[in-house]
Amino acid sequence: MIPTIERIIEQSIKNVALYQEAIQHTTFVNEQPWKKLKSNERLEFLGDAVLEIIVSEFLFNTYPNLPEGQLTTMRAQLVQEQSLAYLARQLKFNNLIKLGRGELATGGNERDSILADAYEAVLGAIFKDLGLDAARTFVNKTMLHQHKQMLASVSQDYKTRLQELVQQRGSIKISYDVLEQTGPAHDTRFTIVVSVDGENVAKGTGRSKKQAEMRAAEVALNFIDEHGFVKPR
Repeated sequence: MIPTIERIIEQSIKNVALYQEAIQHTTFVNEQPWKKLKSNERLEFLGDAVLEIIVSEFLFNTYPNLPEGQLTTMRAQLVQEQSLAYLARQLKFNNLIKLGRGELATGGNERDSILADAYEAVLGAIFKDLGLDAARTFVNKTMLHQHKQMLASVSQDYKTRLQELVQQRGSIKISYDVLEQTGPAHDTRFTIVVSVDGENVAKGTGRSKKQAEMRAAEVALNFIDEHGFVKPR
């Protein structure tokens, strides 16, 4: 396992136990209480904070003319669960993560939340073991060198992700309707409302219907992630 981790992070490991901990899911630990193993939850917590610092610094330096709001949106897109899961798959963490038998049997090694946590836990281990510069090198090589492609993929995929999410709950209808159209022909703004099974969930505004629909889907995903499938107030 350790030679594999060293090959992935392209750095020499000092504290082997940290990386073993980083790939141990809670379900794996809970099935073997007598071994007194540690799950990757604490390292994931640490890695989450380290990742936010590294990505914030990178965006701040790379885009000196962008306002805070746009930088915040870009950072959120890069560090969101789906983005980190994508990176974890590229790094083959799905073959390394240790899961309980039940979790493994239900495909847990391909679940976005588990893979994203593993990425952050490994980053936390690198930070603890080798320091901030080594952690920054890992994030640069695995994420930031392709951040433009990742941002483009995320921005184009909100509607698809919303569709896939609601379909998990059965036959649920999603619709996008124009709520408002303002401005002259050369600078028209559309406001779109997205509805899930007839309930208005979110609104989005853009220079085109497609852009407004994508923004509405993004807001809907954020709402569902925070509140679940409940009617917004």
